[in-house]
Amino acid sequence: MATKILVVVDDPNICDLLRLYFENEGYEVKTASDGAEGVSFFKMYEPDLVLLDIMLPKKDGWQVCREIRESSSKPIIMITAKGEVFDKVLGLELGADDFVVKPFDMKELSARIKAVLRRYAAHDNQNDVDVIKFENIEISKQKYELKLNGKPVDIPPKELELLYFLASNFNRVFTRDQLLDKVWGFDYLGDSRTVDVHVKRLREKLEGVSDKWSLKTVWGVGYKFEHIQ
Repeated sequence: MATKILVVVDDPNICDLLRLYFENEGYEVKTASDGAEGVSFFKMYEPDLVLLDIMLPKKDGWQVCREIRESSSKPIIMITAKGEVFDKVLGLELGADDFVVKPFDMKELSARIKAVLRRYAAHDNQNDVDVIKFENIEISKQKYELKLNGKPVDIPPKELELLYFLASNFNRVFTRDQLLDKVWGFDYLGDSRTVDVHVKRLREKLEGVSDKWSLKTVWGVGYKFEHIQ
């Protein structure tokens, strides 16, 4: 079966360009022209990846991303005309997997799509059934589930993957580049600020849960999950 892409863009010319290009590359492509339609089509169409514009009528890209992440960890690549750090930080916090800035090169976009799909498939096909447990915390990568004090906590997929990786290698320090390699994949095209954003959001969720472990910054090096044994 062909990989399915949902394109949510309000500009009909860009929509047609993306549809024709990626159909030529062997993908099955569905397009939506506003945010509400995008959410509806995602539920009906069950795509393998979403290309999501930020500036959309009815529901903007941020809201669409939030609603998709409530029920799915499928990859989302956001399209922005601004390219500002604020857009990228907010998108990452909401669970986006990557960003492209208009005007974009189609070959670069194609490479980003392939890279994100490879990373998703690698994580999705893992048979790791172990749950990492420390005081007041359980992390299941297979279920993409985080429990704090026995209660499930909403968490974007990449935050959980980062936490799982650090916790499974507790007391070991990793640089930002190492974390990008291990969690996002060696072909990730973003920058190291991605790691900082995810660590910041994780700390907000984990604050006050236990004094036996914590996410620590090792200045000049990177981060570690510190466990006091």
